Amino acid sequence: MAQVWRCAGLRWAPDGPVLMWDGGRRSEPAPGKPVAFAVPEGGVRRCVGARGHACPRGAAVPGRGTGARCEECARLDRAHSVAADTLADDPRPYRVYLAWFGPGMVKVGITAVERGPARLLEQGAVCFSWLGTGPLMAARRTEELLRAALRVPDRIPYDRKRAVRSALPASRAERAAEVRELHARAAALAGWPESLRPEPCEVVDHVGLFGFEGAPEAWGEVVEIVPGGEVRGELVAAAGPDLHLRAGGRGAVVLDTRLMAGWDLVPARSAAVRCTFPVREFRREPDGLF
Repeated sequence: MAQVWRCAGLRWAPDGPVLMWDGGRRSEPAPGKPVAFAVPEGGVRRCVGARGHACPRGAAVPGRGTGARCEECARLDRAHSVAADTLADDPRPYRVYLAWFGPGMVKVGITAVERGPARLLEQGAVCFSWLGTGPLMAARRTEELLRAALRVPDRIPYDRKRAVRSALPASRAERAAEVRELHARAAALAGWPESLRPEPCEVVDHVGLFGFEGAPEAWGEVVEIVPGGEVRGELVAAAGPDLHLRAGGRGAVVLDTRLMAGWDLVPARSAAVRCTFPVREFRREPDGLF
């Protein structure tokens, strides 16, 4: 009987990504290493639970969702979430950051100081700079100030991030330019909370860590893990929750590891390099923007 693995998510260590598996197992995907798994025929995706607790109903969840949680567990997971604005009394210090994902894609966000750059790696930020440090509510007000005064979003959809990764500027200076320009404009704004300490613009670049240098162009993304499907390919890059795989045909296909959560996975049956899960091709809009 084939060994069954259940993915518990992708985490980022300072030196690269780590795939977590139920039972405490870990694997460290790296460029050049194979990635191969299949979903048995008749397999059902089950809710992964919330906040360290198993789903009491073992509920079935849709294959296309990245959350892999039923409605009840999703509510519980966000009940004490900084991102959902449900945790206002967190005493930890926070940082406000500017993150760049590609031309015209800069967002503002906050993260706990103790997490370091982990949040930026989890989001797949190509480069970033800290903007300020202070209490949670001061960081929130600064985030809102930038959204209102400079029209900087606090979210950028993953499909937009993925579609531009193969056309990033070649030099660090070019990649850092928008962050530096926006950092200067933000620092000049009136209305910063007094309790937030401004941080200098020091742009950190993740292109090398993600493996984008010399990686083949990504042409599409897996949209769903389905029973009976499988993938066998070579990892060429990784960013945020995404693995970029050379899996037959042209270029690379992007696999969001959040789609793997909740499935019982087994070794791929075929020796062929291929992906049989549904893949959506990236499209360029008529105006030239993704």
